[in-house]
Amino acid sequence: MAFEEFILRVRACIGIGLATEFKIYQFIKQNKRVPNLNDFIQIMDGKYAIASDAYMRIFSKKTTELLQQTLAFSKYITIFDQAYPVKLREIYHPPLVLFYRGNLELLQRKALAIVGARQHSSYSHEVLQGLIPPIVQNKIITISGLAQGVDSLCHRLTINSGGDTVGVIGTGMNRVYPRCNQELQYEMMQNHLVISEYVYDEEPRAWHFPERNRIIAGLCDSLMVTEAKERSGSLITANLALQENRNVLAIPGKINAGLSRGCNLLIREGAKPVLESQDILEEFLVQ
Repeated sequence: MAFEEFILRVRACIGIGLATEFKIYQFIKQNKRVPNLNDFIQIMDGKYAIASDAYMRIFSKKTTELLQQTLAFSKYITIFDQAYPVKLREIYHPPLVLFYRGNLELLQRKALAIVGARQHSSYSHEVLQGLIPPIVQNKIITISGLAQGVDSLCHRLTINSGGDTVGVIGTGMNRVYPRCNQELQYEMMQNHLVISEYVYDEEPRAWHFPERNRIIAGLCDSLMVTEAKERSGSLITANLALQENRNVLAIPGKINAGLSRGCNLLIREGAKPVLESQDILEEFLVQ
């Protein structure tokens, strides 16, 4: 069996986590072959019953059918493919498979990730409305999570400015979350790019979004936070970006504004404050 097919089956097999997936990838990379059952038991730290059950499920009819459904709806790329983004390959626990619809070549361009609060204020709209046009004029794509709030704002303003944008979702490709983004997601699938590491019909689950955030951080060259509370998913994504040696930028705000608290703390800790588009373009060596 080809490496790609085995990895696809592993991804479609419910119950195998990211850590085990990465061990499987490392085994294939080191040994130049697909693991057999005995190998799989060692990969899963000698847990015979769990490993045996998982190994059988990888080749089960259910996994085959789920994979067929997934590939009927979306294309895919694996970590073994030459077109797999180099930036993403180097992160901690890179996704072994990306399902996608749209223009995959966008992942080869310089990218700015933009994240922020789901319940943002008009400040985010005002700021991004001024910052995004010069970004897209310099052929830099934007990346966000197609979630409610700043994510959707980022995608829409990029499209309205004539730029290209990438959405990384935390569900199966056939699902839309939140539902209000259905039209936006479908437009991006047709004219931009939407990617996910989850198989067909996978629902949004709490742990999917931190997993999704590592992909956003891994795909970008720089990441900017607009509005974020002191404890928020946006700050988690910013910290992931820092761990992967990405540039982190933040929009400063009023010191007594709760939605600016996270950004102001990031700046205090060393993130670059963004006062104008040139502050972003400097990170991409665009003059």
